[in-house]
Amino acid sequence: MKIPEDVIEQVRSQVNIVDVVSQYVQLKQSGKNLFGLCPFHEERTPSFSVSEDKQIFHCFSCGRGGNVFKFLMELQNISFPEAVKKVAELENVPLDKKYLVNHEGAGNTAADSKQKQLIDLHEQTVKLYNHILTNTKMGQPALDYLHKRGVTDDTIATYKLGYAPSQRLLKPFFDERKVDYQLLRKSGLFSEDQDGNLRDRFVDRVMYPIRNGGGQTVGFSGRILTANPDMPKYLNSPETETFNKRKILFNLDLARMNIRNKQPAILFEGFMDVITAYQAGIKSGIASMGTSLTEQQIYDIKRITHDVVVCYDGDTPGQKAIKRAIDEFGEHDTTIDLKVVTVPDGMDPDEFIRNKGADDFNKLIDHAQAPIEFELTYLKKQYNLHSEVDQGNYIAEAIKLISHIDSSISRDLYLNRLADEFSVEKKLLQQQLMPLLKRTPAMPKSTDHYQRPNPPVQQQRAKHLSKVQVAEMQLLNRMLHYHDVWLKVSNIPGFAFVDEQFQMLYLLAEGYFTKFSEYSVAAFSNLITENSLQSLLINIEMLELPDEPSDQEIDNCVNVLMYQAPVDSKLKKKRSELTQATKIGDVEKQKELMIEIIKLEQQKRTKQQV
Repeated sequence: MKIPEDVIEQVRSQVNIVDVVSQYVQLKQSGKNLFGLCPFHEERTPSFSVSEDKQIFHCFSCGRGGNVFKFLMELQNISFPEAVKKVAELENVPLDKKYLVNHEGAGNTAADSKQKQLIDLHEQTVKLYNHILTNTKMGQPALDYLHKRGVTDDTIATYKLGYAPSQRLLKPFFDERKVDYQLLRKSGLFSEDQDGNLRDRFVDRVMYPIRNGGGQTVGFSGRILTANPDMPKYLNSPETETFNKRKILFNLDLARMNIRNKQPAILFEGFMDVITAYQAGIKSGIASMGTSLTEQQIYDIKRITHDVVVCYDGDTPGQKAIKRAIDEFGEHDTTIDLKVVTVPDGMDPDEFIRNKGADDFNKLIDHAQAPIEFELTYLKKQYNLHSEVDQGNYIAEAIKLISHIDSSISRDLYLNRLADEFSVEKKLLQQQLMPLLKRTPAMPKSTDHYQRPNPPVQQQRAKHLSKVQVAEMQLLNRMLHYHDVWLKVSNIPGFAFVDEQFQMLYLLAEGYFTKFSEYSVAAFSNLITENSLQSLLINIEMLELPDEPSDQEIDNCVNVLMYQAPVDSKLKKKRSELTQATKIGDVEKQKELMIEIIKLEQQKRTKQQV
């Protein structure tokens, strides 16, 4: 059943957009609005704005904007009814069961619909594999394996773990449901032979569903159950239209709320590390889809927190991976407050938590090292410190690391430690350090990890607008917010906006005011389905105008739209005709057009003086 407008508005009015957006973007107050890094494109300076008063969001860089429903539609690629349900669910707003039907695909483009179909295939696959794991004899060995590793039934249900059996049941499952062959080919769930025959990609594997930030299953990682030297231990889904391992952080959808509640994001190396930690009550764990972090993954972390703890395996490969992570964070961001945990005795976090318990693991987190501490320890392992030559090389490399520390006091403390450890005069170390400081200027770090948005962005956008467009934006803004202006302008005989999109908003606003006595941009935007109109409305709303409109301001805008704009249009047409007449040498036509152009110019100057 279609969700009625009054129900939609009831949901929207009970929800603060800041509470919803804050689950995905770290916001900071700046003037009247809150700002953060845009979730729709990568940027270094925050230009994503949320207005709590108006209950809308707007990015000054990419132009996206709208109310709370539009935010989730853009972020999670869902339809409007799905967004209404999602907002109600996120904020515990009661919604009648008759509206909780499946609205998938409503109002989406063909590309969006294809993505939804692929996600739906994965969701069906999750249910099948989970059923096989938990309710069948063929799944019992996989269930025993998970139980042996300490995974509880509740955790299996939370992560919807499953089992892909040797019998290859997935292809027949979808054939029975007459799923399109081309869709199956693109899903990544099957391998294809030279004749185009599809076979289940995952066989005899414990299945870990991989969800995107919105909680939708987009891929799988399968761990082989029966050891086979010819098969990889873990097999991940291939790249598809919905799954890009460079953009996915495992468990971000479940960890986000805990991270936003001031818990550090704990970056693990493997899925089982995340799952075991979650089961033990440590619920801010995430994992990349490989040992190398990508710029996109770092950006997604940075959008929601600046507190990150890297906790990889305690063995040698794990320590190398920690070093790479430090380098990657350092290369792509200097505002992250990074800490490092070295799991003792070469254990991985999953093993440590199962053997030592959550309390001991939390102590490791509480005593996490600064990256410089880890790097100096890691560096020592690269040298034979019983050799004077290697001692000298280590000291030289250690000084390079120390040169990157912002705080002069911290640098001095590390130099003291280095001098004591190797019985070297501190002055000699300082002499080596000084030239490096000149070549390596400290990166400025804001104490609150925040930079004010760049104010010229909106002004730069305004420069690309014509005089008519500026007048249309200004006038429609005033008409929407001031009823007396609305009455004055709408009662002018023959009034209409020049641009078709402004006229469409004007007509939609007429319908809005028949139902609502007061204007709310967040409520009005519920009536607008076209993305271009949504963006235009938000741009109009974000105009910086004097508090109160004057009669002169309104008259000037009306004059531009009703008198100057038509004259400009005629002038453009006549000048184009004059150009053509000149090209073909039609002298009489040229004279006639010149007279008409002069008259229009005079008419324009007269109207401008009125």
